[in-house]
Amino acid sequence: MAAKRFLILGLMTTLFGAGYMLGKTGAPNLVAEAEATPVVLLQANKTYELRTYTAPDGKLDNLLARFRDHTMDIFETHGMTNHGYWLPQEQENTLIYLLSHDSRAAGEESWRNFGQDPEWQRVSEESQRDGRIIVPGGVERIWLDPTDFSRMK
Repeated sequence: MAAKRFLILGLMTTLFGAGYMLGKTGAPNLVAEAEATPVVLLQANKTYELRTYTAPDGKLDNLLARFRDHTMDIFETHGMTNHGYWLPQEQENTLIYLLSHDSRAAGEESWRNFGQDPEWQRVSEESQRDGRIIVPGGVERIWLDPTDFSRMK
């Protein structure tokens, strides 16, 4: 047991020493660089997109299945990052989800490409054979930029 503790202590000391020496070898001070160039940090932020879909009565399960089985993967192939999907407790037949993009322009381009994707067109048509699964005017979009204190950047 004592040998194991000695080995762990020796390994920790070696790793600490190596990290200390690497820090002294002229490697850039990333914290100082980030503080000196906040514009670079701002440019690294993602743009978020909050979307709300309203389904006709009895069609929410169809909408959820389309997202679960197809849409999320197709989003990813077009550079959209899925963050979360929610069902609000106060609204029936509603899906709310959050995506991120490198920028708003990148998001708009991703949506154009998504709309032209043959797989998406097939999935959309198949999922609505028995009627629309989103009510007319039932899509809302809000573009969001993170605040400087947001944990999501």
